[in-house]
Amino acid sequence: MSDDTSDSYVEIETEALPLDAWHRARGGRMVPFAGYHMPVQYDGIMAEHLWTRENAGLFDVSHMGQLLISGDGLDEALETVLPADVKGLALGRMRYSLLLADNGGILDDLMLSRWPDKIYMVVNGAVKYDDIAHLREELPDAITINQLDERALLALQGPKAFDALKRHVTGKWPLDALSFMMGGPFELAGAEAWISRSGYTGEDGFEISIDATEVERIADLLCGEPEVKPIGLGARDSLRLEAGLPLYGHDLDPETTPVMADLGFALSKRRREEGGFPGHERIMIEREQGAVVKRVGLLVEGRQPVREGAAVIDHDGSEVGKVTSGGFAPSVGAPIAMAYVPAAMAAPGTKIQLTQRGKVHQATVTAMPFVPHRYVRSGGKS
Repeated sequence: MSDDTSDSYVEIETEALPLDAWHRARGGRMVPFAGYHMPVQYDGIMAEHLWTRENAGLFDVSHMGQLLISGDGLDEALETVLPADVKGLALGRMRYSLLLADNGGILDDLMLSRWPDKIYMVVNGAVKYDDIAHLREELPDAITINQLDERALLALQGPKAFDALKRHVTGKWPLDALSFMMGGPFELAGAEAWISRSGYTGEDGFEISIDATEVERIADLLCGEPEVKPIGLGARDSLRLEAGLPLYGHDLDPETTPVMADLGFALSKRRREEGGFPGHERIMIEREQGAVVKRVGLLVEGRQPVREGAAVIDHDGSEVGKVTSGGFAPSVGAPIAMAYVPAAMAAPGTKIQLTQRGKVHQATVTAMPFVPHRYVRSGGKS
């Protein structure tokens, strides 16, 4: 699950989230992000990044849209706008999916969870109101969409996240009953919470949906554990880039299809065969024949990172592709990037030239993720 950071999405009136004063009291440097004041860093992006890889970081992601969707014929209705196998989603299970336009372009990427008689959906904060409007337009009147704007959302990420969280959680089953992409209702230090084993860093971790009136107390409690520090948006971005996870509004947009974005896993086998979702015909042709361009990972030579907007050039110096995310990767110790390149240049090992501000950089296409994922897929402590 991703979120956009582009200036084009920053709203004129920037709002404060429930933890605004909490972030400021801890030295968070606040920036406008998806219409909200949010912390970009506390102690420094590099330090926060490495702390999360080695310990546990607490991220405030309350700007994300939390939706609860219900009604007669819910599964069938959602399958008209998503390529996911909603009908096959068992209670407590999660699924990554895509909100698609009629041409197969990606309007948003999102997470689905099965709650009793409902679907809990988390969408990107920058486009959440667009998503809600689109869903209300496309879904039948029998389907109800409730935005859970009274709830906050925290992400506790890193190899020691389990140890820190388990000290404060009780429920019908132990926390280690959750494996990657599972969630359930728990009591977190006396507060009701929906906790899922998921995240956006490539590390083991948890996302915690909780009433906004409880979030400051819970954030204090978790950051009181020796393994946990608050982490800002800067490290969230470098962590997700190392994990090879796309960022909506940068690596994904309405002109990009799932095949171009290398997100074929989000198209379930049954849905590919049956169709019935927007852009099905185009997407199936691209799956069979290949897309013209493809999202790839790049290892960049030298120490200077390339940024979004750098051009991919051919031997004649003509622009043939574009970098969509890039930066220095603290865990890799080198600059990395994601780019869309012609299919003929997408094989790992292909040498690529990039140009940024008049300077040419050498890069090599590489398989993603850049840092191995450490998800816990069978329950238990990581």
